[in-house]
Amino acid sequence: MSRKKDVLSNIKLIGRREELARLRACLKAGRNVLLEGPVGVGKTHLALAVTEELKRPVFRVDGDGRYSEQKLSGWFDPPIALKHGYGPKSFIPGPLTEAMKQGAVLFINELNRLPEAVQNVLLPAIDERKISIPKLGSISAKPGFTVLATQNPKEFVATSHLSEAILDRFDLVVIDYQQQEEEEEIVRANLRGFRSQQLHSTLAEKAVSLIRLTRSHSSIKRGASVRAAIATAQLAAIFSEETNDLEEAFLKAALMALPTRIEVERELADEEGEIESLEQIIKKLMYGMKSKNNSLEKKKSR
Repeated sequence: MSRKKDVLSNIKLIGRREELARLRACLKAGRNVLLEGPVGVGKTHLALAVTEELKRPVFRVDGDGRYSEQKLSGWFDPPIALKHGYGPKSFIPGPLTEAMKQGAVLFINELNRLPEAVQNVLLPAIDERKISIPKLGSISAKPGFTVLATQNPKEFVATSHLSEAILDRFDLVVIDYQQQEEEEEIVRANLRGFRSQQLHSTLAEKAVSLIRLTRSHSSIKRGASVRAAIATAQLAAIFSEETNDLEEAFLKAALMALPTRIEVERELADEEGEIESLEQIIKKLMYGMKSKNNSLEKKKSR
């Protein structure tokens, strides 16, 4: 138990023991694994943490609709090809080719943002452990070659469905938002080095409480992750140095940190039939937090 705790400490993970164990098992077994979860839950951090723990070399690809098959597998450098012809000297290997040659992990961040044609380049690599490069020939994967990929859930913008052929080659590990105590610990860890250290726990608790409310509010389609809580707490720590009003500092921070990290249901109106602004929604959430805390304090004092 203590050894595992040390490992988690070294790779700077808070929680995620079960998910880490599943990823570790997949990589040790040489299985290709797909890590799925909402934006901001730490998929990339967790994926890179397990490869670091296992001391596996990694070649990274970031999902992008403009990413090409040549970028993934490799391409010939035109000036060198003109001088030396099409061969190993003029070939610039892509991350897939490098990972196969070195028996390394190919880490694909947001696999379902890659074009389908690029996804299909993976099939022979993970199925037959070979790819064919025109004018160069066949490249075989060394032992240890594995694909570790992440994806956002299908309902997220700018994602596409993975084909059945691709999905059939992966084992799935699903992660979600962490427990409140773990999210607060993550925020506190990201407040180190900021002034107003006596406020760290208060800011962490307030920021996490706020973002957790965004995940269940009827006017919010997609709630915020712990990334928004970190931003809110860090900004509030700075603003609190300029004012004695912590609530004012926190509101100012929340209005900066949340708009880019939540998606509001635009068609929903308030009781009077008017569309609520994001600022109104955030203020209501903060009022709800305050009312809840007051109720808890009254119960404690009885």
